[in-house]
Amino acid sequence: MSASQDSLREPATGNPTGNPTGNPTDTALKARHRAMWASGDYPAVAEELIPELGQALVDAVRPRSGQRVLDVAAGSGNAAVPAALAGADVVASDLTPELLDAGRAAAESDGVTLSWEVGDAEQLPYPDASFDAVLSCVGVMFAPQHRAAADELVRVCRAGGTIGLASWTPGGFIGQMFATMKPYAPPPPPGGQPPPLWGDEAHVRDLLGDRVADVEAVRREVVIDRFATPAEFRQYFKDRYGPTIAIYRSLAETPDRAAELDDALDALAARSADADGTMRWEYLLLTARRT
Repeated sequence: MSASQDSLREPATGNPTGNPTGNPTDTALKARHRAMWASGDYPAVAEELIPELGQALVDAVRPRSGQRVLDVAAGSGNAAVPAALAGADVVASDLTPELLDAGRAAAESDGVTLSWEVGDAEQLPYPDASFDAVLSCVGVMFAPQHRAAADELVRVCRAGGTIGLASWTPGGFIGQMFATMKPYAPPPPPGGQPPPLWGDEAHVRDLLGDRVADVEAVRREVVIDRFATPAEFRQYFKDRYGPTIAIYRSLAETPDRAAELDDALDALAARSADADGTMRWEYLLLTARRT
């Protein structure tokens, strides 16, 4: 596969609509997910709040020069770009073309070459055993069907290759933020599971099963010192973070409920911050070898 900075395309194989079943309900769900992540400014969130997270994942996976690496639900390339800078032949795949556009621009500014390809984490458009390493940085966790996404991570990784995941934990700040927003959100799709479950080691071990070995999992923290007040944090996410934007849009006709969510998010930020306003967002860093 050619790796071109000018490549932003849907692969020639697989389902270009990102719809595993062809069911109209699935098509509508994927369209909503694309629109959600295209709203706001997730590339700014990744760059301003968690730029070191992708590098931490790449350091754990340790891709070597010439290896083929797939970044699943890559967003704007928080992990894909560091992997390419390490010398790997990288494909960054995501459901949302707008995020890939931003990643392509970032890669150009860093002078690094990789491929940017539209794809669905629940039905990756690549042959079996195509990659030496498959990774995802707080990305695949947002695919609603966890088992389907995990099956795809395993399928496209060659025997002896590495799977690496960085995921927000249920008990960490982002996991608690999703728990806080859940009562105000529309119901999840049938069979959909909460994203922070990917930050539960037992859940991920169950998803991957005996298809992997040498699992290493450690909890780490990202230190956030950007927000002077809880209200500043809340407004930042209302303006920039797709899942938060989507929930508030669903509350447009119920301003009292939106105000309740404002208060709940402010309270979460207040009790999660140190005296100086610093927050620590916990994530699970997990690597495994494909058997």
